[in-house]
Amino acid sequence: MTSKFTELAIDCADPRGLAGFWCAVLGYEVQDEDHELTIIGSPLVPEGKKRLGPVPPTLTFVRVPEGKTVKNRLHIDVNPTDLSQDEEVNRLLGLGARHADVGQGEDVSWVVLVDPEDNEFCVLADRCP
Repeated sequence: MTSKFTELAIDCADPRGLAGFWCAVLGYEVQDEDHELTIIGSPLVPEGKKRLGPVPPTLTFVRVPEGKTVKNRLHIDVNPTDLSQDEEVNRLLGLGARHADVGQGEDVSWVVLVDPEDNEFCVLADRCP
């Protein structure tokens, strides 16, 4: 027997705001929310329709009192699906992301950014279908 990856929980100060950023990045929608958390996931499939491929994990943004103080030990990687890496980086910068240096060096194929609450994530160079 195995487990299935279904959810990634992310501590933050503003669940609704950070969820809005990630909805714009991933094309996700809010699936549930209250004052302390917001859950986002891929758009729900209308009844009678089939989803192509596996259901991606949800992201759950949970309000915590403490702020981020060190580099994340776990981060999200995203792949542009219909833009070049540079175009996607520019789109994400327009949404509120910022460049980050986590010691990646100069000769890497990915771009390290941080979201509005300074959580690191990478934009990979390869396109995924």
